[in-house]
Amino acid sequence: MGNENGEDKKTVLAVETFEETSLPPEKAGTAGDRRDMYRMGKMQELRRNFSFVPIFGFAAVLMITWEGVFSAISYAVPNGGLPTMVWMYLVTFIGLGAAIVTMAEMASMAPTSGGQYHWVSEFAPRSSQKLLSYLVGWFCVLGWQAGIAGQCFTVALEIQGLAILNNATYVPKPWHSVLITFAVVLLCAVFNTLFARQLPKIEVVLLVLHICGFFAILVPLWVFAPRHTSAEVWLDFKVISGWQSVGAAALIGQLGPLYALLGPDSAVHMAEEVRDASRVLPWAMISTLLLNGITGFIMIVTFAYTLGSIEAAAAPKYNFAFIGTFYNATQSHAGTSVMTCIILILTFCSAISNVATASRQMFAFARDGGLPFSGVWRYVKPGWDLPLNAIAFSCIFTSLLVLINLGSDTAFNAILSIGIVALLTSYLVSLGCLLLKRVRGEPFIYRRWSAGRKFGFLCNVVGLAYLIVASVFAFFPIFIPVTTTNMNWAVAVYVGVASIAGVYYVAYARNSYVPPVARLAKDL
Repeated sequence: MGNENGEDKKTVLAVETFEETSLPPEKAGTAGDRRDMYRMGKMQELRRNFSFVPIFGFAAVLMITWEGVFSAISYAVPNGGLPTMVWMYLVTFIGLGAAIVTMAEMASMAPTSGGQYHWVSEFAPRSSQKLLSYLVGWFCVLGWQAGIAGQCFTVALEIQGLAILNNATYVPKPWHSVLITFAVVLLCAVFNTLFARQLPKIEVVLLVLHICGFFAILVPLWVFAPRHTSAEVWLDFKVISGWQSVGAAALIGQLGPLYALLGPDSAVHMAEEVRDASRVLPWAMISTLLLNGITGFIMIVTFAYTLGSIEAAAAPKYNFAFIGTFYNATQSHAGTSVMTCIILILTFCSAISNVATASRQMFAFARDGGLPFSGVWRYVKPGWDLPLNAIAFSCIFTSLLVLINLGSDTAFNAILSIGIVALLTSYLVSLGCLLLKRVRGEPFIYRRWSAGRKFGFLCNVVGLAYLIVASVFAFFPIFIPVTTTNMNWAVAVYVGVASIAGVYYVAYARNSYVPPVARLAKDL
């Protein structure tokens, strides 16, 4: 894999013209970085302090795939049981993996914190560039903001699960989880401001913990836990959700592995803080996909063999089925607590990375005038070199969002599930625009990383096909008959946000929003 088009003299000369710069060393990056920013019409405001290993660690820990399969099985267990967990993970890995390969190519073409909405602006047909990129920008903001709430609330529920495990008299209340979430959000804010310059070093340490923790969980499960038979794991589909079709149930259950595998594009939203971004980002995304995809598959197979009762897993005693599985394996409160704390710490670290990703994506979209009060959210404080207002918004918004859980956990879960659908929409539109460009035979802009002409086209088609199917079933309820308590309200939130975005566009943003394609340099 590499640049399938080669590097012509014009490109070499263009890069050489950016060898000298007046930017301070921490912002300068490479000549290629400066050329990319000039081409995209962007000013370098953030520090480029991430190299390959730190940004690889950043994306890998944000995804926490092998950790995520433990907390995401609530989708799969009722909808096909153990075989759905395993087989739909493989389907999701192939389909979403193909999409990520395509996005890695786009990241090499346009390495910007805007990510998907910027790519849509560059690659969509001229007639729809502005509106499509604007809507995708809104869904990107929604998806990543909901992602913060999801990860922070998951940390709170894991802490509650530990309390239930170790204190038989503890009775969890909704306000407990809300207050714990507030504390988690506050810590995320501290790491993303006071310790922001140390994040690259921290991410390297967390990458090591991510890998070592995998073996710390895997080995005890295989050594001590009771096991299902291979026939039960691979062939014995059990649908207890009420759906009559095993196929439909399995497609709904894919949301579990999809949740665990979503997020390699997080590295893209940190693009303007990565040195040599057009080369480093694609490799970081592919490396993250491979590391997390493989470890996630090994862990989900392990979990399927050691899960225990399907019925008990569908209604876990300790908030999450994996805590009960750990206890069944170790028969020790201390051992279970240590294993759970590994998952908890990494989930918290994922929340930190979520705040960083969401704030950069919001900053980028505001920079192009896509949001109300864009001037506030795009502000980068000199000296700090961080979008502090966007970070503050992300943390405050999550704190307000989690208050919904005091009135209705159904409504709050709808907010969380919309994060998946919103990001899928941004992926789908991006890939669709690029595929249309391929089919029309239009030339691509220069890129330093490519999947190759044939393999790139295959990944584009497979990824787009998978995203279409996944997006449809992401709106389905897990259980039937459908009631107000088990309804998947994601469709209501999705339509509501699209309507708000549409009204704001007609009333104001059609004049204030400047699509990225309009800022491109004409001489490169």
